[in-house]
Amino acid sequence: MYLILLILTVIVLLGYSLLIWQYRVWFLRLPEFTPVSAEHNTRFSIIIPARNEENNIAGCLQSVLQQQYPAHLFEVIVINDHSTDNTEVIVRSLQQQYNNLQLLNLIDVLKDKPVNAYKKKAIELAIAQSSGNWIVTTDADCMVQPEWLSLLDQYIQNQQPVFIAAPVMFTHTGSFLSAFQLLDFISLQGITAAAVSAGYHTMCNGANIAYRKDVFYEVGQFSGIDQIASGDDMLLMYKIKQQYPNRLGYLFHRGAIVTTAPMPDWSSFLNQRIRWASKADKYQDKTIFRALALVYALNLLLLVLFFWSFWVEGGWLAWLLLVITKTLVELSLMLPVARFYQRVSLLNWFLIMQPFHICYTVIAGWLGKFGTYQWKGRNVK
Repeated sequence: MYLILLILTVIVLLGYSLLIWQYRVWFLRLPEFTPVSAEHNTRFSIIIPARNEENNIAGCLQSVLQQQYPAHLFEVIVINDHSTDNTEVIVRSLQQQYNNLQLLNLIDVLKDKPVNAYKKKAIELAIAQSSGNWIVTTDADCMVQPEWLSLLDQYIQNQQPVFIAAPVMFTHTGSFLSAFQLLDFISLQGITAAAVSAGYHTMCNGANIAYRKDVFYEVGQFSGIDQIASGDDMLLMYKIKQQYPNRLGYLFHRGAIVTTAPMPDWSSFLNQRIRWASKADKYQDKTIFRALALVYALNLLLLVLFFWSFWVEGGWLAWLLLVITKTLVELSLMLPVARFYQRVSLLNWFLIMQPFHICYTVIAGWLGKFGTYQWKGRNVK
């Protein structure tokens, strides 16, 4: 039985290696976007849902409102999602300084009616009140760079897309947990950039996406996915791809990177990843589901082999060789991605973190399918 399991793991690892190598090829083919000086003409509506973000919302809004972009060409709409802290007070204070900052309260619309997808409701409300022809979304705990909107504008003029995915990255606090999250996220961002640019997956992160407002309404907003707690980014992206298969793009430029702090503790981190995993079986884009299934299968097999190795002579050596092979394969993609994000030094942690990554992948994947999680003080199914 052990031999069968070992052979199966080798076969799955081979398939996984081919997939990662394909991502590497696509990523290396992706040229960094070169902006061309042009007159700004895109009107943006930046949508920021916020729930109990008093520690982050001021910094986020200052970074957005101080863009190197004409103020009359963008507005910022904060949707207060039932905050019980000073989030609303802080936003109202900033409204005294910025005429292009709006505040909406989700409670005024929902009237305490419970829903499972508060963020989608918040975004729909904000878009209904927006005046821009392009919608940009980010999160209330994020920071953007001064040229963020200018790069989006020039990319729109140059490429004529209807949906744009763009890079996101965690800041580094120096802790083991922070390094772990950064390495995990670097791999996700590398795959996103590679797959979107190749037209393969519909992957993105809602902290840094943009889409045409008329196209959002053309695809029916969030209808059909509005009962799913997460997925305001990738599930929407897939809907848009069905209408415009060749009009999705990836803005590959360091100046477009949106940053956010990592989760402060293991509990928050697991809840975040369980939330991400919870939509895995909701993807109509089956290329993503197959890739996720392959990743999960490999990590599950390696975890089972780890415990079996206690009882089999030479089992530890076989397991270690498999993990080293997996590490080297992943590093082939991680290295160029880490160079883009200027995080190469973190790769020194990569092999050490493999056992932790294997365990977390299996646990988060399982609980994302069969468990519940807490997010922003809410229990979500």
